[in-house]
Amino acid sequence: MGEQHPCVSRIHPAGIHLLITFAFLLLPLNLSTHFPNLTPEQLERLDALEGLYAEWNSRINVISRKDMEHFAERHLLHSLSLGMFFSFSPGTTVLDVGTGGGFPGIPLAILFPEVQFTLVDSVAKKIRVVQEVQAALHLSNVTAEVTRVEQMRRSFDFVVSRAVTALPAFIKLAGNRVAPGGCNTFPNGILYLKGGAFEEELLQIRGWRSGVFSLSEKLPEPFFETKKLVYLYR
Repeated sequence: MGEQHPCVSRIHPAGIHLLITFAFLLLPLNLSTHFPNLTPEQLERLDALEGLYAEWNSRINVISRKDMEHFAERHLLHSLSLGMFFSFSPGTTVLDVGTGGGFPGIPLAILFPEVQFTLVDSVAKKIRVVQEVQAALHLSNVTAEVTRVEQMRRSFDFVVSRAVTALPAFIKLAGNRVAPGGCNTFPNGILYLKGGAFEEELLQIRGWRSGVFSLSEKLPEPFFETKKLVYLYR
């Protein structure tokens, strides 16, 4: 995390005021507490996200107006919350299924610059937004594709998603995209951000072990009270 990624140019001195302003934004979101090793380049990229999505959302609607008003909490911090529980080793490959406008993949790609992310969605206009944001931020560790996960043949160390469907259905669609083995201290698997009650869904799953993490353990904001991170592995 401490080394500068080759694709990132050094921050211009004029950006110092921007970073100072953003530091005050970070405090209520607890990013500075949970991610103390973020570099100035990472902070600059994270800060740029809301403006980029506001611009593209005015042309191609990928985020509801209500959620756009709470972008930092409901999209940025929610996506990054995965990194509060798991840290990927360099060279890890991650597939973001049903990424929409790029969540959680884009924030995670900024957080883990040495991890390779593939973001897929079946809706072309959503992937266009992802590609525009990727290009604006020079994220060389992101690939975005218009496709359905069931049409893919490649395998990845981890599959991530933000509750695109019920867990049993998601495993049926994407479970076979998880490669065996892995280079991390925890087994390859699925990391699924989900809200509400889903205990019955877990009971329907066969052949996978699970761990459930409450986001409220790390994040006191009311929005995260019922939000969970589900870890499924073999």
